[in-house]
Amino acid sequence: MITFIIRRLLLLIPVFIGLTLSTFALIRLVPGDVVEVMMGERAVNPELHAAAMKRLGLDKPILVQYWDYLMRLLHGDFGKSFRDQMPVLNDFFAHFVPTLELALSAMVIASIIGVTLGIIAALRRGSWLDYVLMTGALAGYSMPIYLLGPILTGIFAHALGWLPISGVISVTKFLDVEPWHGSWLLGALFSDQPGAFKDVLSHFVLPSIALATIPLATIARMTRSAILEVLGEDYVRTAKAKGLSPRRVILVHVLRNALITVVTVIGLQMGMLLAGAILTETIFSWPGVGNWLLDGFHHRDYPIVQNGILLVACALMIVSLLVDILYGLINPRIRTANDQ
Repeated sequence: MITFIIRRLLLLIPVFIGLTLSTFALIRLVPGDVVEVMMGERAVNPELHAAAMKRLGLDKPILVQYWDYLMRLLHGDFGKSFRDQMPVLNDFFAHFVPTLELALSAMVIASIIGVTLGIIAALRRGSWLDYVLMTGALAGYSMPIYLLGPILTGIFAHALGWLPISGVISVTKFLDVEPWHGSWLLGALFSDQPGAFKDVLSHFVLPSIALATIPLATIARMTRSAILEVLGEDYVRTAKAKGLSPRRVILVHVLRNALITVVTVIGLQMGMLLAGAILTETIFSWPGVGNWLLDGFHHRDYPIVQNGILLVACALMIVSLLVDILYGLINPRIRTANDQ
C-alpha cells in the first residue's frame, strides 16, 4: 500500500508543474494592464507606471518571471494581493473553508439520497418506480444551477419565507459572530449568540441543494448501473443459492462490490463541486473562493488569480489522491496490481 501511495504522489509532480505553467500563462493572456487597473481611471504617469511594473516584477522577461514565480512557490510564498497587500495564502484559506463546507454539505446530500435512490431503482428494475426515479435523476442532471437557484429562492425564500435568500448568516441579527478559521459553522457554534448556529444552517440549505442536484443524479444512475452489474455475478447467485437472506446478499455481497464504482464517482463529483461552486456562490452571495477569484480577475490581481486557481487545483489533486487511496483500500486488486 505504501508503494501504491508513493507512486500516486510521484504522478502529481508533473501535474503540479503543468498547473503552474497553465496558470502563469493564462493570466497574462488576458487583455489589459494591471498597473492601470490598480491606479484606477486616472491617467498614469509613464514614470510611475514603469516604477510600478519594476516593483511588481512585471518588467522582466517572461521566462524569468516564471522562474521567479516557481521558486517562490517552492518556498511556500504565494505572493501578496496587488490591491491590499494581504498574503494570498491567508486569503485563500479564509475563502476556501466556506466553499469546502458548502461542497461537503452538498456531497453529503447527494451521496445519501443518490445511493438510496440508485439502490431502490436497481432492486425495482423495469418497474414504474425505476422509470420515475431515473427520469427525475435525468431532470436533475439537466437543470442548470443558474436556473435552479432562482427557482429555489423564489419558492422557499420569497413565496414561503421558510429559508433565507442569500449569504451565510443574518448579519443584522448576529453582528458579533465571526468565522472560526474561515468556518462560519464553527464560528456560530462557538459563539455565545443563541440561534446563530441554526441561522447559519438555514443559510446552507438552498445553496447545498442547488449544488447537489447534478452529483445526486450522477451518483443515483451510477449506483443503479453498478448494482445491476454486480447482481448478475456468479458469487451473488451462489449466495442466493446458499439460502442467505436478500438483505444480507444486498448489504454484504452486492453493495460492497458496487461501492468501488460509487466511491470513484463520488470522489470525482467532489472535485467538480469544488471547481464549479463559483456559479452557486454568485447566485447565493456565498463568501467562498469562487467570488474571491472572480473579484481578483475583475481587478487584474495576478497573485490572487494565478495562485488562487493553483491552490484550488492542488485541492482537487489532493481529493483525487484520497479517492485513489480509498479505491485501493476497497479493492485490494488495485493496489496489488500496482505493487507488482
